[in-house]
Amino acid sequence: MNSGPQEYAQYLNNAKYEVANELGIQLNKGYNGDITSRDAGRIGGQIGGKIGGNMVKKMIEFAESNMVNNGGRL
Repeated sequence: MNSGPQEYAQYLNNAKYEVANELGIQLNKGYNGDITSRDAGRIGGQIGGKIGGNMVKKMIEFAESNMVNNGGRL
């Protein structure tokens, strides 16, 4: 698997929707102007916040998976 910047960006985008779902926040693809700024901040991944830990966890899982698939290289 060749994972470059585009694949990583897509992974992070997908993770954003997964985490929003885990937090019970309805996040739509496209327009989301109707969500509260508080929910947007939670989805945005404030460092040290609930979602920040989830994003770090998912990024580590992504890196570990790619290292296994790429002989120890990211």
